[in-house]
Formats: sequence, structure tokens, C-alpha cells
Amino acid sequence: MAGLARDLAGLARDLAGLERDRGALERDLRAALRGEVDFTSAARALMTMDASNYRRVPDGVVAPRDADDVAAALAVCRGHEVPVVARGAGTSIAGQATGTGVVLDFTRHMNAVVDVDPRSRTAVVQPGAVLDTLRAAAGAHGLTFGPDPSTHSRCTLGGMIGNNACGSHSVAWGTTADNVHGLSVVTYGGRRLRLGRGGGSGGLEDPGSAPTGLRELVDRHLALLRTGFPQGLPRRISGYALDALLPENGADLARAFCGSEGTLAVLTEATVRLVESPPHRALAVIGYADESAAADATPGLLPLRPLTVEGMAADLVPEPDALPRGGAWLFVETGGATAAEARTHAEEVLRAADALDGAVVTDPAGQRALWRVREDAAGTATRMPDGTEAWPGWEDCAVPPARLGSYLRDFRRLLAQHGLRGTPYGHFGDGCIHVRIDFDLLSPPGVRRFRDFSEDLAGLVVAHGGSLSGEHGDGQARAELLPRMYGDELVGLFGRFKDLWDPAGGLNPGMLVRPARLDENLRFAVLPGTPVDVEFGYPQDGGDFAGAVRRCVGVAKCRVADGSPGPDVMCPSFRATGAEQHSTRGRARLLHEMLAGEVVTDGWRSREVRDALDLCLSCKGCRSDCPVGVDMATYKAEFLHHHYAGRRRPAAHYTMGRLPQWLRAAAPYAPALNAAARIPPLAALVKRLSGVAPERDLPVLARRTFTSWWRGGEGAVREGAVDGPVLWPDTFTEHLSPSVGRAAVAVLQAAGLEVSLPPGPVCCGLTYVSTGQLDRARTVMRRALDTMAPALDRGAPVVVLEPSCAATLRTDLPELLHEDPRARSLADSVRTFAGALEEYAPSWTPPRVDRPVVGQTHCHQHAILGDAPERRLRDRAGLTGELSGGCCGLAGNFGFERGHYAVSVACAEDRLLPSVRAAVAAGGAAVVLADGFSCRTQLEQLAGRRGRHLAEVLAEGLEAEGLGEGVDR
Repeated sequence: MAGLARDLAGLARDLAGLERDRGALERDLRAALRGEVDFTSAARALMTMDASNYRRVPDGVVAPRDADDVAAALAVCRGHEVPVVARGAGTSIAGQATGTGVVLDFTRHMNAVVDVDPRSRTAVVQPGAVLDTLRAAAGAHGLTFGPDPSTHSRCTLGGMIGNNACGSHSVAWGTTADNVHGLSVVTYGGRRLRLGRGGGSGGLEDPGSAPTGLRELVDRHLALLRTGFPQGLPRRISGYALDALLPENGADLARAFCGSEGTLAVLTEATVRLVESPPHRALAVIGYADESAAADATPGLLPLRPLTVEGMAADLVPEPDALPRGGAWLFVETGGATAAEARTHAEEVLRAADALDGAVVTDPAGQRALWRVREDAAGTATRMPDGTEAWPGWEDCAVPPARLGSYLRDFRRLLAQHGLRGTPYGHFGDGCIHVRIDFDLLSPPGVRRFRDFSEDLAGLVVAHGGSLSGEHGDGQARAELLPRMYGDELVGLFGRFKDLWDPAGGLNPGMLVRPARLDENLRFAVLPGTPVDVEFGYPQDGGDFAGAVRRCVGVAKCRVADGSPGPDVMCPSFRATGAEQHSTRGRARLLHEMLAGEVVTDGWRSREVRDALDLCLSCKGCRSDCPVGVDMATYKAEFLHHHYAGRRRPAAHYTMGRLPQWLRAAAPYAPALNAAARIPPLAALVKRLSGVAPERDLPVLARRTFTSWWRGGEGAVREGAVDGPVLWPDTFTEHLSPSVGRAAVAVLQAAGLEVSLPPGPVCCGLTYVSTGQLDRARTVMRRALDTMAPALDRGAPVVVLEPSCAATLRTDLPELLHEDPRARSLADSVRTFAGALEEYAPSWTPPRVDRPVVGQTHCHQHAILGDAPERRLRDRAGLTGELSGGCCGLAGNFGFERGHYAVSVACAEDRLLPSVRAAVAAGGAAVVLADGFSCRTQLEQLAGRRGRHLAEVLAEGLEAEGLGEGVDR
């Protein structure tokens, strides 16, 4: 015991010393830099992982503002003998964007496209510039940057240069290294170098560019450099590209730097080459029996000079029946000066393909839908069809394209030999294969199998003349095995090359040379070994909250913040703030570290997690838009339940979180309360006491609730109706917008449906769930199930007008009451307004409104319910145009809560408000559609526009045609 006490005391002294050293490092960095320096637990937790299997904890995070800041940060870290890791979007799959020491985060400031020169077809970019930002700037001149990884909407140019990224168009335009002209870098030792090509300025013989001794190193090993690298391999990314320094290869320092994974110097600026982008494209989709047959056919298509040749099997395609006949497909893109030329080229490819079936897709929307399936595969492949987890690690091996078919057959046999499963897909035209494999990385036997398989697969790749990495770099996942590919002598030369640039070993140690073992630092090792006690059922994750959190593999689709007009919702708070902790991935990382307990140490009481989740709008966009279905709204509700257990909650939880009970109590006094809300001092006091943002107007209470209207008239008319749908009187329709309910009744009855209401009050529990009051939510939900029992017994459809309430009944109800079979029965009975009309009155003809529409698809509708019936109903009613994606920003109680107003407005300004303003500017004839009460409120308070539910628009159409009785508004 005495010895244990001494050991613990020594550990405490070591930790105290570590904290002192970290504090001194932080102070010195703050004194030296203009950019942000953040050593908080939250900042460190956000940077522990990338998109790989690995985890390393940094001391702190620095966001430099310019090259001088980079040099200053390196000088301070050098003085403290602290390592440095440069990081972009953190989408690396091999672990090279994680590290101890200081992380340089280039996404906050050094993220600009400095210049685009269409005459020289070059662009100057900072390391944090997002690829799609460069592509948009170049696209204005008919140009593009050729390499385009599937993460193009968030990956950075610095990360692409560090990993020598490729993407689907490398068949036509090569890797990043093929498209780099010159680089500005700073070494760990403080030298600023300009890297280029040849013997002149920026080249190998320029003393202001080449590290001392590099020319001699090359001259001494010419024979090894000429014979030690595999030939005929378009995707050789592993190791250092030392052969680029050969005289016959132009002695290209910039090219040799590409793929160095931040181990040589820190990039501060890059000049890259641009290529002409064909103005028109077509896509040949070609079906084969399996992926090996597709791979065998690929070399025969390459002489036709396609832009891409991508391969996928049916395992990763959500709707394979929509594709040509086959079990695997090649996606072959062609380009042309005209649409006809692009199509002709694609048809030529189709004729040359030895295939089961095929089709040419020329519609841009159709092409985008197909490419989205391919680009999301990095996430969707992380779950096997039976729900088993699958992981990267051998994500992008590459072999010569002519060997790809035989390699895939051998690869399948090797998987079976080790009892593993995976679904290969990827860049067939370059012989590069992506795959997620169902490794068990949670148990020691599983980790041993991971190592054994990795060693065997490295041998198989080398036997086929391939590269261990064909796109994402070696990182920690493969660097240990580089001697199998290159031999000890060449790997030893890699080490000497690294030492010339970085003799102190301060840049990204453990990568490429002197690497960590491939089975060390696994991010799963720190998680609890048994499931934690939670409230939701997490049916897709075996009831395991840690398994749910593990869904986030870090591909960072949630980090898109370019204001793109697409249908996606995720992640509105990140789009508003641009901060990692407000992305779905950032929140998942903090929850992971909360469970690990090393950096975030106070579990469910964590303020770091609470603060990150505070700006989560619970829009559920991630549940549909995240490729692996992370559901941060549910995780937030779970966390809040535990965080506030036995503690005082924020005022908004007691007011807006319990809105249904307050509205029921207030209903008899609605006129008086509405009048009081118009008295400014009294309204201000109410808002302050209830946690409502002072900028908000209090909503107006209905003078007559929806159900009282029903009981006073329509209920008597339809007293005996038991065969038709049950209309769910949600809290918002009941107390705040009964006109929506009245309109829905008019339309449903006009369609011949016998509508009834539940025999008593019902509530989905939405506000209780979103504020984490899960015990109360269960009570409310059980009461609703009791009330709905007769309707459930007869199998009646339940029409829910408010999308957020419908989504709660569809998902939260059965996941929170997973032990009650009635919950699943009610969830399955839920229909949207348009869905009920389509399913139960398919022959009904809606009134012709014949007007354009503007507005936003409700975020819960997009994420949970789908809007296909709504689209079809609008089309039949002559309501033309598209609704935008995104989230309105009000999101139930979120936008009303004190402290959320600015973010709420920013979310609305992302897509909703600009689309409405554009419609107004075009003449104002458009109908502003907003099925959600929150969306209508946001439109009224921020834009002064009245949004209407689709039911209200159709009811007005019926009235105009003399087919309805009119709706009292």
C-alpha cells in the first residue's frame, strides 16, 4: 500500500508539472501570436481525432492569422520542445491529423483563395482554403482544380497537399502533386522556403529553397531513387516522393513535398494549376455482375479518355433497382463542349463496355443524385447491412488498373480467410480501392486480428505491384508497413530525408518515418467497456450510447458552410458560426471524450459538452444528411436529461420546455394575456423571467382553440366517423394556429375522408424531449397512447399537421418508450397531411392554385418524414417552384431562448430569408409555404411575411372554386 501511495503521489507530481509546462507554453504562445490560442479542455477534445481509427490528445490549439504567426508558433514550440501538427478539415483517414503537442488549425483564418489568374491558369491559396471555394472561384473562368476528393465541400488545400489527395477525376487530371506549381513553407527550425521545380528559384539548387544537404542526398542515391519505386502505378501515394527530385523528373521540390503529411514543414501558401472544366458532362452508368467484373472491364475504357471511372457494388447503393441491371456498376463521366458531344462520348463508352446493362444520364440533377451516393460511401460503408460497425485502416490501397480485377478477387479471399467483411468501391480507373472492414477494434483479440490482416494485406498489395496508400496517405495506419513496399534501404533514406528538413523531429512525429505501431493509439480503447445507463433505446446501436457516438467517423459532411442552396439541413449552427464545436462532428467528439473521461473529466455534468450542445437546434438534419445517421438531437436530449438530473434547470426549460401545460392553462384567458403581452414593460418582464430572448415578440394565443371549434360545430357533424383518419391536435395547432387545423379539416373532408379527433387531449412530448425532460416526456407520451388506444386498435391513420410533432411521434416516441409496443404502433400510423391525402384519397383532385411557391422544407420533414407526397400534391395543385433546404433557425424553443437570437437569425439568413426576399423582389406573387409553426413565426418576425401551411393554401383554393365552406381565420 505504501508503494502504491508513493506511485500515486509521483503521478500527481508529474501531472502537476505537465500542467505547469502547458501553462507556460500557452502564455508564451499568447504573447507571440495575433491568432487564437486555446488550451481549454473543449478545444483539446475537439482535436483528438480525425476520420481515422486513431486518437491522440494535444496540449492546445493555435489558429494562426498569417505566415508570421506560423513562424512565431513554431519558434515557441521549438523552445518548449513541443511537437506541432498542421490540420485542415480533419478528414484524414490514416491518423496523420491527430497528434500531441500543438495543433495548428488553418480553417479559421488562413483560409482564403488569394488570387485566380485565368491567363496562366493558376491560383494562389492559403492552406485552410476549402476546395469547393477554389472551384467556385475558378469556375467563373471556366476552370477548375482537377483533384476532387469526395470531401470536396470541406477538405482544405493544405490537407490535400499534405496527403497528395486525388479524387474521382484523377483519371483525367492527376493527383494534387500533378497540379501544384509552387509552395511557401516554414520549417520547424524556422526557415522560410519557397519550393518549386528545377534548378532555378525554388528548385533543388536554390539555397533559399532546398534544405541543406538535400542535393547531396539525392546525388548519392541516384540508383536507388531510380529503381526503388514501383512503376506504372497512377496512385502511388505511400512514403516520400523522392523520385520527384531526380534530374530527369525536373528536380521538383514542390512535388516531393506533396504527400509528406506535415512531417517536413508547415505550408503557408500554395500556387496551384487549374484546368479547363468541360461545360457539359454526361454519365454512363454500366452494370456488371460484381465489382471484380467491373474492375476487369475498366482498362478497356481508359483509352477513351473519360473524366472518371468509379466503381460501386449494390451493398452501398440505397436503391439499386433504379440503376441498370447488375450487382456492381461503373460510373463513367465524360465531358464535351456541348451537351450532345458529352452524350456522344458517354454512348461510345457504353458501346465499348462489356456489360450486363447500361444507361447514359445527361440530366444534371440525376447526375448529382448518383454522385451523392458515391460521395457518401465513405460514411455509409461504416455500417454493414446488418448494422455491424466497419472501420477504415485499409481505405485506399492502389494497384495498377490492369491488375485490379485479380487483386479484388484475392482481396475477397483474404477477407474470408480472416473472417472479415467489407465492401470495396472507389477509383477503379486508377486502381484505387476504398473499403471499410468490420474489424473488432474494441477487444484485444479483435485488435490482434486487425494487425494480422493488415500485415497480410500489405503483402498482397505489394505482390500485385501496388501502393499501401493510393490517396489518403500512410499516417499511423500503414507507415509501419512501408518496409514491405519499399525495403529497408529506401525507408532508411526516407528517414534521412525527414531529418534534413526537421532534425529536431518536431513536426508530426510518428508519421511516415519512425512510426507508431498501427495498433497503438486506437480511439476506441478509452471508451467504457460496458454500455452506460441511458434513456433512449438506440435501436440501431444495440442500445449502446457509446456505439451511437461511435457512428461519427469524422468525414465532416456537417462542416459545409458555403451557403449552398441544396436540400440538406445539416448543420445549421455550424453554417452560422463556422466553429468546430457547433458541428455535428464536434459535438460527437466531445461526447466521445466525455465517455473517455481523460480530457473531459466530469461526465454528464460536463460544461464543455453542455456549451457545445447549447447551439444544437435539434433539427434532426444530421439524422438524414450525415452519411452514418448521427442523431445529435437525440444525443442532446439524452445529455440534458442526465446533466440536469437533481439540479436546477435554465428558466426556458420550465417555460418553453413545458409549453403544452402552460398553454392549456392560459387558454381561457387568451384575450387578456394577448393584451398584456402588448404592454412593453410587462412583456419585457415576462421574457426576462421566462428565459425568452428580449428581441422576440411573444406569440399570440388563439382566442378559440382548435378542439373547441371542433366540438362547437364540426364534431357534431362527424360524431359517428370512425373509419377515416384521426387528426392529431398538436399543441401549436390547438393553441397558436388553429386556422391550420380548420383548413386541414376542410380539405380532408373535401377529399371524402371521414375525419375524427382523439377523445381527449394528446401531446407528442416534443418540448419535453428537446429540453431533456425525459421522465416528463414519457409520462406525456403514455397518456397520449392511452388516449389513442381505440384508434390504434382499429388501425386508423393519424394525420399530424406539425412536422416537428410528426417526427417526434415517428422517432422519439418508440425510441423513448421502446418497451411499449403501442409506441411503435402509433409511430407507424403517423401520416403527414399530404401523405394521408395521397394514400387514402388517391383519386381526389385538389383545387388549382396555379401560383409559384417559396419557403423552406421543414427540417424535421426533410430529416424524418420525407417530402415526396408534398411535392406531388403541390404539383397537382399547380404550385410551382422549389422550397429551399436548411433550417429556419427558430426550431421550437431554440430561437426564443435568451442568447440564441443571433444564431437563430443567421440560420434564417442562410437560405430561407434570401429566397423569400428574392421572390418578393420578383413581383410578390409567390405563396410563402411553411408547414411548421416555428417557420411561420420566424418569417413573420424577421421578414414581415405571413407563411401558410399547405392545408391553408388548398382550403383557400377550394373556397375560390366554390367547393369549400370557407375557413374562419
